[in-house]
Amino acid sequence: MLCRLGGRWLRPLPVLQHGARDRPLAPTSTGGIKHSALPVWAVASVSAVGSGGPGSWYEALATSAPVHGTEEVLLGVHTVTGLPWWACIGLTTVALRGAVTLPLAAYQHYILAKVENLQPEIKNIARHLNQEVAVRANQLRWSKRVARLTYLKNMRRLVSKLYVRDNCHPFKATVLVWIQFPMWIFMSVALRNFSTGATHSEAGFSVQEQLATDGILWFPDLTALDSTWILPISVGIINLLIVEIFALQKIGMSRFQTYITYFVRAVSVLMIPVAATVPSSIVLYWLCSSLMGLSQNLLLRSPRFRQLCRIPLTKSDSDTPYKDLFAAFYAKFISKK
Repeated sequence: MLCRLGGRWLRPLPVLQHGARDRPLAPTSTGGIKHSALPVWAVASVSAVGSGGPGSWYEALATSAPVHGTEEVLLGVHTVTGLPWWACIGLTTVALRGAVTLPLAAYQHYILAKVENLQPEIKNIARHLNQEVAVRANQLRWSKRVARLTYLKNMRRLVSKLYVRDNCHPFKATVLVWIQFPMWIFMSVALRNFSTGATHSEAGFSVQEQLATDGILWFPDLTALDSTWILPISVGIINLLIVEIFALQKIGMSRFQTYITYFVRAVSVLMIPVAATVPSSIVLYWLCSSLMGLSQNLLLRSPRFRQLCRIPLTKSDSDTPYKDLFAAFYAKFISKK
């Protein structure tokens, strides 16, 4: 049956995939039509957006150069190694984490250690400056507001000089976030393009078809959702564990740090239902990334590794970090009644 649309006669298609609006789905080996393993809304939400529509931002992201480059990296790893896709996703994640985010995380700890070692000097400067401002305010009859603003202005100037002197401005510690988060986004979108059939073919076979048979264990189809919820729940648990390790190593957190910790805990829990609505290939990447993040966090607590990375010693450093971490975890979650 034909239907007329925009001056053209088109044959209706059973299911439309992103990037394949004018062609039917790839036939299976049995000659039938290969239906997407994802729910219709998951595919249609991507393919239904047109230029200028409410979802055009995702359309632009999915076809952007960084995402295309990420797809090429994944395809290159698959071609060179000959591994199944579940192993390629894990291998690529480990390689990127080890080559990119681990050095940046070590640099972050290097900057934070230098900032921590400056705190006694900063407190000493603050005490003397406070006394000087109080004397000057008494002499010139400044109001409390003027005295306070004068103190803050000079304190910022003096602290900035210390950061320049030791080359450890705290903003440098945020470089990890500016690299890691976009990389996470690009990998997730690239895997979604693969799983929805929105990207290239390799050796005559679509990547989507390869992903459909290159899973493992209880998720043999990487284009389908994990109906057991094992992968999504695992992602949430690992992320919560990372948050708790961070919270346990911080003694006397500020109110802002406490709020941030609660917020990240909430995000970790919300990631579970989100992960249950995306293809298993993406959730597998999230799980591998979280496991690498946990390993990275534990590795950077090792005195030997910190010494290897030339991270300065601080008063908060411990010779037995893992024993202390276990003791704090036991005291907070197990012995607490």
